[in-house]
Amino acid sequence: MGGCQGKGVDFPTCFFFDLSAAHFRRPMGILRIGTAGYKYDDWVGKVYPPTLAARDYLSFYATKFDCVEINASFYTLLSPYTYRQMARKTPTDFEFVVKAHKGLTHEIQDARETARAFKDSVQPLTDAGKLGCCLLQFPQRCHRSPENLEYLERLVDWLAPLPLVVEFRHRSWVNDEVFDTLRQWKVGFVSVDEPKLPGLMPPVIVPTPISYVRFHGRNADKWYQHDHPYERYDYLYSEEELMEWLPKIRQLVSESEKCYVIFNNHYEGKSAINAEMLKELCYRLWSPEE
Repeated sequence: MGGCQGKGVDFPTCFFFDLSAAHFRRPMGILRIGTAGYKYDDWVGKVYPPTLAARDYLSFYATKFDCVEINASFYTLLSPYTYRQMARKTPTDFEFVVKAHKGLTHEIQDARETARAFKDSVQPLTDAGKLGCCLLQFPQRCHRSPENLEYLERLVDWLAPLPLVVEFRHRSWVNDEVFDTLRQWKVGFVSVDEPKLPGLMPPVIVPTPISYVRFHGRNADKWYQHDHPYERYDYLYSEEELMEWLPKIRQLVSESEKCYVIFNNHYEGKSAINAEMLKELCYRLWSPEE
């Protein structure tokens, strides 16, 4: 069967793997694999060469991955200039996921004004064609209720036309009516891999126009009891654990316009290691003819 050439492998035309940027294309969607954040001191010597200047981290990162999730935006409204510089340092087809400010999901007293400011801040990424989507991550205390669903509907309206995905942290949101509502709003559902602890989300997948998977690690012992926040994410997935997700990811890609897989187990570069591992697994094992 004729098709694309990749490192001496002849791929069918329905399947494309770009080793430089590592995104996969199928007739129904694109898979992008990256990490949550890229600027960590403990990545030096593990992900980044020791002599690499901090200002060059993003450019270096973009030679390995084709997307990144920006988390600093949760704590502060980054300036349009900051996003403009990010866009300038990355290739044309690179995409950013921007985590919504906490004033939209956790401290919502002035959410409407925060939504307006957040939209203005990310405009340079939209202008550059590099805004993949914005991530709304709600806290575990946010349970499914008519009031919370109504707030989410208002928030989607305030942030329009930004592409959105939502991550719930309480399992009460695992509900078919919720999934149907998100599809109606054209809002993506974020699937998660995290410890199997009471109340936390199970690893359900929900194909939506934009599908999303976040790997938080399975460090159950340190999830709630830790001395430092990073301990929660100090976890390296094994190849076997990643392989559990291959059929699920393939389904999401085949039933979505695009799918992001983001690793949040960032301590000492473990997220980058696992992102590379998943790229390699998809390259070796994801058969397009199955």
